[in-house]
This record gives sequence, C-alpha cells and structure tokens, in this order.
Amino acid sequence: MEKAADGHFCAESKEDCAICLDKIEGKKTLRCLHSFCTECIDTVFSRKPACPICNTFHGVYTGTQPTGTMAVSRGWQSLPGYEHCGSIVITYSFPAGIQGPEHPNPGVRYSSTSRTAFLPACEEGEKVLRLLQKAFDRRLVFTVGRSATTGLNNVITWNDIHHKTNIGGGPQCFGYPDPEYLFRVQEELRLKGVTEDD
Repeated sequence: MEKAADGHFCAESKEDCAICLDKIEGKKTLRCLHSFCTECIDTVFSRKPACPICNTFHGVYTGTQPTGTMAVSRGWQSLPGYEHCGSIVITYSFPAGIQGPEHPNPGVRYSSTSRTAFLPACEEGEKVLRLLQKAFDRRLVFTVGRSATTGLNNVITWNDIHHKTNIGGGPQCFGYPDPEYLFRVQEELRLKGVTEDD
C-alpha cells in the first residue's frame, strides 16, 4: 500500500505485484495487461492458469472430474419459459472408482452416480450445450469431495457449474422457468476458462 499526499493509504502502485504486494521483480505482463513478479505468477499458474486480478484464463484449465460419460438426447417436451422449442436432455454417468492423486483422499473409493439435466433446444441452449461439452472434456463439470446437499464425503459432486436437474419448479427446485439461467451458467463456465473463443 502507498501513502497518498493526504495521508490516506491507497491501492498499490502499478509497480507493485498484486500477489506478494512488493515491488515487481522480473516483471511478467499477461495478455490481460496485468503485471506480476515472474516467480509469483508462475506459482499461481501452477495451480490455476488465470489472472488473479481479472480471472482471465491464460491456457487451458483442466479439472479433477473422474472418468465418466456425457450423453445428449433431444426431447419434444418444452421447458417452462421456452414453450417455442423442445428440450435437450443431458445424462451424465460415472462408474464407481478410486480417488487419484488430484482428489482429496487418494486411494479412497467413491460410488457410482448419474445425473440428468435439461436445456431448452433454442440457439442459446445449443450454445450452452457446446460449452458444457467442452467443460466436461476438460474434467470441470464434476469433482470428488463433500456433497453440499447430503453432507457425505468422498462422493462425486457438481463443481460450481449449475445445471437444471428438473423441468419445472423454478430456481428453488433447480428447474425452469428461470429467465437468467442461460446467462448465469455461461458466466460460471467463463470463470473456469470455458468460452466459445478458446
């Protein structure tokens, strides 16, 4: 922090590293134009290749999702709020397995699970489907850990990319109508580095 002429402390200067808060050493400037000490940003990137200031991804982020499948089918049934089109049905399936070194408890078993999710078969829904497929391929949609719903440990859980697992009931039931959902899920995907541009 620097002290301004009026005696108040202000945010660090452009020459301070936002990670270690000292003067930048061995300056490295990212595509998003934020600069850091080379050693500091390399350490951050070893865990997640995203700018710590704006969260712009630099490279491809791969998650810890266990081995499974993502199957897509089309339904004639429309979703509340999207009565003009049919629906996209996504079925995720995971067999039981043993946690790897990237999981919280390596060597401990996790049980099998399957989940079904719904998207409207409109242009925006098709875009979200493409992004979800990309996220699934990068192992970002699920992880192994503690379930927020059941409180159980060592289970396959969602990984902060929300899905609609019910057709109706609104947001409180993880269903439709929810006019902001397609926008929100794209933002959640962007925060994991999944966009149409990458």
